[in-house]
Amino acid sequence: MAELMVDFITSLDGFGAAEGWPGLWGMGGPEYLAWLDEESRIAYTTLMGATTYRMFVGFAESGADFLDDLTARPKFVFSRTLRAPLAWENSTLIDRDAVEAVRELKQRSETPLRTIGSLSLCRALLEAGLVDRYRVVVFPVVNGASGRDRIYDGWPDVALETVDHRTFDGRLQLLEFAPTVLDGPPAEPAP
Repeated sequence: MAELMVDFITSLDGFGAAEGWPGLWGMGGPEYLAWLDEESRIAYTTLMGATTYRMFVGFAESGADFLDDLTARPKFVFSRTLRAPLAWENSTLIDRDAVEAVRELKQRSETPLRTIGSLSLCRALLEAGLVDRYRVVVFPVVNGASGRDRIYDGWPDVALETVDHRTFDGRLQLLEFAPTVLDGPPAEPAP
């Protein structure tokens, strides 16, 4: 059975991007970029929604070479608005319920699954209990005034068991967790 990892980059206050800021908040140092390069060599299938697909296909069509690995990788795109065939190489459209489709993908695939962006898709997969790992790289910025793409809005309560952590370039924090969706706040332990 395939493992599913939800993967985000975020500001300290939970934004996935910020208006007017450069990519990676201008903080993509050599250790982090080397790690990204290592990660690109790992075999996995990418899952994304229509909004993320449209953004990345625009980058790909402009000839952005940083997308070579992602372009070559198999991608499943969940959308009821896009139409097949999809323009971006190795992209397969799934126009039905994403939760059921990912549940089936996990059952029949041995290749790990990872999301990219796609906030509502990630939230739905988490709520359905399909996420095995949640990984976030926290950038040391607060984007209270310029932040966009709030990651955690609408999420259920989730307990996170730390399974890995790392610091890149003395400032970026990678945190990896095994998530457990909660019905509500946990009860206080008995004295």
